[in-house]
Amino acid sequence: MTFSLIPAEITPLFAGVMVFCSFLTSALTAAMGLGGGTALLAVMAAGMPVSSLMPVHGMVQLGSNLSRTLIQRMHVVWPLVLWFLLGSAVGIALGAPVAAAIPDSVARIALGLFILWSVLRRRAEAKPLNRALFVIGGGLSSIGTMIVGATGPMVAGLISSQGLKKQPLIATHATCMVLQHGLKILAFGLMGFAWAAWLPVLVAMIASGALGTWLGTRMLDNLPERIFRVAFRLTMLLLSGQLLWQGIQGWLR
Repeated sequence: MTFSLIPAEITPLFAGVMVFCSFLTSALTAAMGLGGGTALLAVMAAGMPVSSLMPVHGMVQLGSNLSRTLIQRMHVVWPLVLWFLLGSAVGIALGAPVAAAIPDSVARIALGLFILWSVLRRRAEAKPLNRALFVIGGGLSSIGTMIVGATGPMVAGLISSQGLKKQPLIATHATCMVLQHGLKILAFGLMGFAWAAWLPVLVAMIASGALGTWLGTRMLDNLPERIFRVAFRLTMLLLSGQLLWQGIQGWLR
């Protein structure tokens, strides 16, 4: 009876690994701003079928980001979120057919280059909100999330262009990802994904992720702004390098 709580596609041991990694990666994202979603996707990809990977990962990330949004709700910059949502709605609607046309390797290389640009470009003084930039960024990242799943670093690069401090940056990023993953989950549901078989594992992963978010937020509150900035940029560089390497490997196959 216990094993009926685990989908047939994975083993009970791997389900436990996923729940534990959900805790660790949520703590990482809450403390550093990003990285957890990409790390969790890599772990899940090692033991899950491709057909279930993107929907399940999206649902877990929705829960993780929602807990982060609730905990840090006072820091959310809502004008950025609303323009991002507009672009995301269009991007998700276009994402399914585009995902079928664009090779995964090309998408990974494009995302990696965007992240590198956002990290290495010359920093200017914070400017008034560029609505068009956030609509386009929301659309492109939403198309990307249907293809490669973890587009958090791209969204983080977009938001960091506004020169936000650590709490507003992470809170706004989390809220944008809640909306994007929510739209993605709706799209996968309309495409016929069977959520019921994964429900017990999803509940456990979301609960452990919420605990990790609480821990990571406590770490963030005590982290000096300068150290956060350095850690944030290093994490972005590592993730962009991983995406570029994966994309090049896929391109050469």
